[in-house]
Amino acid sequence: MPELPEVEALRGFLDERLRGRVFARVELLAFSALKTYDPPLDALLGLEIDGVARHGKFLAVQAQGLHLCFHLARAGWVKWHEALPTRPVRPGKGPLSLRVGLDDDAGFDLTEAGTQRKLAIHVVTDPQQVPAIASLGPDPLAADFTRQSFDAILDAAGKAQVKGVLRDQRTIAGIGNAYSDEILHAARLSPFRPVAGLDGDERDVLYTALRGTLTDAVERAVGLAAKDLKDDKRSNLRVHGRAGEPCEVCGTTIAQVSFADSSLQYCPGCQTGGKVLADRRMSKLLK
Repeated sequence: MPELPEVEALRGFLDERLRGRVFARVELLAFSALKTYDPPLDALLGLEIDGVARHGKFLAVQAQGLHLCFHLARAGWVKWHEALPTRPVRPGKGPLSLRVGLDDDAGFDLTEAGTQRKLAIHVVTDPQQVPAIASLGPDPLAADFTRQSFDAILDAAGKAQVKGVLRDQRTIAGIGNAYSDEILHAARLSPFRPVAGLDGDERDVLYTALRGTLTDAVERAVGLAAKDLKDDKRSNLRVHGRAGEPCEVCGTTIAQVSFADSSLQYCPGCQTGGKVLADRRMSKLLK
């Protein structure tokens, strides 16, 4: 799933190419992806694009009072075309969900692999009309996301486990399964550690790890072409997706906990005092 660093890089990539261009073509191929009906999708036609904003993991293409907002979910992506294919495509065939064409014949596709079909597209007059955007917590890279505001978030979380707190979009916007694993590895904390048990020093370390991990990932990703972002993310992760490999820090074999529809990875040597965590395949931690 694209998370804050990749979505921020996509924002910059699209902003550079869309700003000042005009919507000339919008073709919806996956009808279940469109979550709004008023304004209609074709209300975008003829509008000049003002820029692209990010809200957590959402992107919003702004055009003269309308916003084309989309969330790529677990298997969605953006494919850019310098010259958009002209031949028509049929709904329900392949991964293509939405095709957007511009007045210079360039454009982009929103695609979604697999069969779950969770990609979401909204056309609204204000991004806050999208319920999932309106409920977002603060952006962890914003200037006002201070150590004090982080303390308030942790205090409100009570007995929740730290992995779940980092991933809850209503608490902190933009962090998903992969970067929560990376942040906790950098902070040397178990994913199941109760937030209420973190002392002041551990909170300091977690805050620094959170900001540092995301900042570094954004700096690596920004400027890359959309087609290169997935490989760049995978190649720079230290624990997530690396079960069975040696930890770069201590050499311990990276372990995994599986859930009903996902998994997390961690280093027993760095994070759990050598303890291997029990499988929690039926757990509801990762909803």
